[in-house]
Amino acid sequence: MESPATAADNEEKPGLRRRRFLTYLAAAPTLTVVGKVLAEGEAAAATAAPGQLPVPPIADLFDMGDAINLLATPTFGELRLGISENNEVWFELPKTEVGQGINTTVAMILAEEFDAKPDDIAITHSDARPELSYSQVTAFSTSVRVLRKPLASMAAAGRARLVTAASKRWNVPANRLSTKDTCVYAPDGRKLTFGELSKDAAKVAIPAVPAKPKPPERYHIVGKPLNRLDSHDIVTGKASYISDTKIPGSVVAVVVRPPTIGGAVASFDDSAARRMPGVVAITPIPTGIAVCAENTWQAMEAAKKVEVTWESGASASRSGADIAQVLKEKAGSLGDVVSPDGGEFDERFDFAFTSHAPMETGFAVADVQDGRAEVWCSSHVPIEVQKAVANELGLTTADVTVHVKRAGGSFGRNCHMDAPIEAAQVSKATGKVVKLFWTRNDDTRHGRMRAATHQRVQASVRAGKVRSFHHRVSGAWTDLTHGLGDIVFTALMELGKPAKEAVADVVIGVTQTVPYEFGLATVSGTETDVDLPNTGVMRGVHSVAYRVAEEITVDQIAKHLGEDPVDFRLEALKDDRTKAVLRKVAQEGEWGRSMPKGHAQGIGIHQEYKSMTATLVEIDATDPEEPRVTKAFVAIDPGRAINPRGVEAQMQGGLMDGINTVLYAGLHIDGGAVREGSFADFCVARQAQAPLETKVFIMPPTGEPGGVGEISVPASAAAVANAYGRATGTVPRQFPINNR
Repeated sequence: MESPATAADNEEKPGLRRRRFLTYLAAAPTLTVVGKVLAEGEAAAATAAPGQLPVPPIADLFDMGDAINLLATPTFGELRLGISENNEVWFELPKTEVGQGINTTVAMILAEEFDAKPDDIAITHSDARPELSYSQVTAFSTSVRVLRKPLASMAAAGRARLVTAASKRWNVPANRLSTKDTCVYAPDGRKLTFGELSKDAAKVAIPAVPAKPKPPERYHIVGKPLNRLDSHDIVTGKASYISDTKIPGSVVAVVVRPPTIGGAVASFDDSAARRMPGVVAITPIPTGIAVCAENTWQAMEAAKKVEVTWESGASASRSGADIAQVLKEKAGSLGDVVSPDGGEFDERFDFAFTSHAPMETGFAVADVQDGRAEVWCSSHVPIEVQKAVANELGLTTADVTVHVKRAGGSFGRNCHMDAPIEAAQVSKATGKVVKLFWTRNDDTRHGRMRAATHQRVQASVRAGKVRSFHHRVSGAWTDLTHGLGDIVFTALMELGKPAKEAVADVVIGVTQTVPYEFGLATVSGTETDVDLPNTGVMRGVHSVAYRVAEEITVDQIAKHLGEDPVDFRLEALKDDRTKAVLRKVAQEGEWGRSMPKGHAQGIGIHQEYKSMTATLVEIDATDPEEPRVTKAFVAIDPGRAINPRGVEAQMQGGLMDGINTVLYAGLHIDGGAVREGSFADFCVARQAQAPLETKVFIMPPTGEPGGVGEISVPASAAAVANAYGRATGTVPRQFPINNR
């Protein structure tokens, strides 16, 4: 049968023209499984007997990934998968490739069920399609969790129809045929490629063999390490990123931005800039003055000539120190902590604002004509970009086409749509096809930041046991005015809570949990508007600071009780999978071995997204001002690793982000402005600060795949903080530690 795309659609898409496709929709059993799991979780929560301890935190039963999976399930039938006559299995990926390797992982899932070669799987990004809804959200480490089952079902159905088509052509019973390397084989050795069978298979209504995904014991691709299929293109420069996108006739635009966050143009003089070579247009937009020229250098040089009088933003009176004080005060009191026997803990920690700092800054291309707009961008939520651009231009979403491109990094930065909106504004004002980009200075000073937080952890210890444990997070307001925020706001409406006041509490509730048997344990959060509108979600969102604060406190409790930190955790942890990863790194890292003065080991664990991880690091802090993580051991139980090599890469990247969070990466706010302007003064770990030895251990399969994109950052950050504290004999409380 034909692809769900119309013939006109096929003619508009390069590479898909004049092809006929074999396309299958997701199978119904996927929907049944998800609904069953949710129903059982709700029943368990609802039937807790009176007098029992309170039900576990929400995240123990139902996390943000479950929410996205549930919301995405009704749209699985809109996924597009097919086979072209040139023997290429193609899939329109609704997720965005931002460096996490999802293209390769998806290709492996499809290759496994089709019995195809991974190289024969072609993955393209889907344009923004409102009918995909939450299936087109890339966030909360959910891509594999959301797509694996429908993809496996779709591919299994496709394989069954291909075998049936071959059976009819050869007049051989279907159950005597086999599939391998994108071909169907007869017992006598004859073979037909999937492409040769695609037309006949499209006519098969009921396959002659079961259309069921394989059991794990038959996997021969999934679970085996595979280099990224696009790695050669990436290292040779063939891979195309959003920053490489150039539409014929387009001009380059940069924006002259205010000195303070949220500032606005009072007046400007662009006469000198207009005389600069290559300048084709200059126009004010809400965020500054856009300068358009024939090439990037000309636009940047001309922008320097624009003279602007600025109105300061609301944040002009803000500094990092007074924001930290506001957050500390907002944390409030959890009760008296006076203790006659020293068994009470009241630990406080401060985390600075942090830049996403992806290698590729904000880019977008826009072509706005009468009654329509076409946009090229990289986005975690392309449907929301489509809505936002339509709203900005006074169009309907049907009038706006959004093409999704690969991003050179993101860490959550591309959840927000600053660049595509600005590109659309400039294109409309100038009548030009505009390629707009943010300079590194723009990105550092005006780009999205992980919000600063104050973490307060209180615990009560009696008779050698933790009897109560309370963790309260007080953070600067985090902008969730994008598609991910809809999930939270939907939950708030269901709970009958006012969105603005309760959003932080809900986000923390569905992402954070206390993994230890610590008696009465509570988790809560609040946010304060500190007049900084450019905050945003970042890899790990609340988890990184949360876990660092909690794991430092756990180390302090173990010290108070005279117990080894690893032994104490193993005794207190609720989950056997988390205990297993902790034991693994303790064994591999030789926990407890003798260390020179100024050197120490540190441990941290984290569980989220249905995955569990632990990190052990060794640090050299003989100079506390210049600490260096020298060794790192990371273990993860991701349920089932689709591509172990990809999981290993994610763990290594998360380790470096953890090191950055604790030791280096923080922004300073002075008078409503970010002090740092580029990698020259925004400190991040370079190669010289990377561990000399890093080992990643992936545990044997324990169930369905969980998320791996974010989970190693919190555990690694906590391990680095604890190692630094043990090496220096201090309890670190301000992060990053070297935020001078």
